[in-house]
Amino acid sequence: MKGIFNSLKEKIEKKEAKICIIGLGYVGLPLASAFLKKGFFVYGLDTNVSRIRRIRKGISYIVDVDFNLLLSFIKKNKFFPTTKKEILSSADIIIICVPTPLKKVKIPDISYIIQAASTIKEHLKKGQLIILESTSYPTTTKDVVLPILKKSGLNEEEFFLCFSPERVNPGDKKFKLEDIPKLVGGINKESTDLAKLLYSQIIKKVYPVSTPEIAETAKLLENTFRLVNIALVNEFALLCNKLGVDIWEVIKAAKTKPFGFMAFWPGPGIGGECIPQDPLYLSWKAKKIGFKTKMIDLASFINHYMPKHVVNRVLKLLGERKITLKKAKILILGVTYKEDVKDLRESPALEIIEEFKKRKIKVDYFDPLIPYLKIGSLNMRRIKFSLSKISEYDCIIIVTAHTNIDYEEIQKKAKLIFDTRNVYDKKFENVVRL
Repeated sequence: MKGIFNSLKEKIEKKEAKICIIGLGYVGLPLASAFLKKGFFVYGLDTNVSRIRRIRKGISYIVDVDFNLLLSFIKKNKFFPTTKKEILSSADIIIICVPTPLKKVKIPDISYIIQAASTIKEHLKKGQLIILESTSYPTTTKDVVLPILKKSGLNEEEFFLCFSPERVNPGDKKFKLEDIPKLVGGINKESTDLAKLLYSQIIKKVYPVSTPEIAETAKLLENTFRLVNIALVNEFALLCNKLGVDIWEVIKAAKTKPFGFMAFWPGPGIGGECIPQDPLYLSWKAKKIGFKTKMIDLASFINHYMPKHVVNRVLKLLGERKITLKKAKILILGVTYKEDVKDLRESPALEIIEEFKKRKIKVDYFDPLIPYLKIGSLNMRRIKFSLSKISEYDCIIIVTAHTNIDYEEIQKKAKLIFDTRNVYDKKFENVVRL
């Protein structure tokens, strides 16, 4: 192992190691860009033909990536995005950045990881470093990926394997990829050392841990922490609504304490791939070993109830204003899961729209980033937005607060606004906050 270790170590130090990233989405493509900027040659492997075409044409689909820069690297023969699996045998380092969704019954779906590992197995060669970045339950690296790779005929002394959880926050201008510390946990010291050396080329701080399981569980703890605290403030929002107390002012007041408190904010639900799904990977694994994660399950329940709470609040407001539901018109402002990011994954807006449609209530949406919705049971286009149209709607629900919308003018013209994001910090007669 010493010989292949030293060989790959030297290649990384000289930036001669060829890197292949499997999965060119919100995790993989920014990673590819970061390595390219530091002088590495990068293969990008993705099964989505349309995605590869867009990259090769410089058509953007991820806000954090400069597609013109990627195009320049393609022209310089430094970046090779492709659907051809054969390129795996030409890489020195392979990084897996594939999705890990949940099935309908909240069971982890690691089929993309298994597929990626199986494809690597067919092209695995001595001395390669394989890194899994896709979030999964503890033991995935050792119990799922490693056995598949060993079916290649090589053993763990002949290649390197590590888990390094992604910590990407799409659209975050404050914490960029290079500023976010990286965890690395290999199946042995050599794997950890190589992964640390690799990521140190693009990231300021790399923190090695003793095993892949530590790194896998740390990732789940990070997102479970957020899940539980968001659920806590969402439950407080439900309680404060019953008490007639302003939850937003309550949090601001608590926030004045300089220790022992961290501000989280309520909302219409949780979105993205991490917070709604990752803790349930841990919950599922816990059940497998006979442990029930009561806090995770309850937090998930509360957060998933919030879209229905938004709908119920709006229906009550319409009733108080004597507006017949059959004639009511609702406008949803913002359908992405977070502001200024073109990403619909697990967005609470989708469930809110579906809830209104189930009740046969007329509902439209506007989002500057999403021209149409064709997902699940939804198939609709955004309205042609104009301030003159605002007064046509009986209620406008702010679900996602994009920054390039004129909320001041909307407030002046709207009959009623239900604000789930505290856009309106001041009190207005036609604005009701979550």
